[in-house]
Amino acid sequence: MVNKLIVAASFTFAMSLSAQAAPVEFCREYATAAVNQVRAGLANPRCAAGVRGPRWTPNGDVHFQWCLRQPVPMVESERGARTAYLHACRG
Repeated sequence: MVNKLIVAASFTFAMSLSAQAAPVEFCREYATAAVNQVRAGLANPRCAAGVRGPRWTPNGDVHFQWCLRQPVPMVESERGARTAYLHACRG
């Protein structure tokens, strides 16, 4: 009985997470914007040194796949973090 409850709870939790995931078209646009931000950061010598790590990968598919597993507010926060860095490093 306990195992059935655990399975049911796990399934319900997984379904709620997938219901919150960002939509495909939103993620396509996000991935395109992320790659453009990476290119902008690398093109500016004042920014390039900080363009490191997963947030700054030039691989659009990595951004797209990550987005598909996240709720929209998390994706917008990530885009905002890149935007803030780009504004700050440009001076």
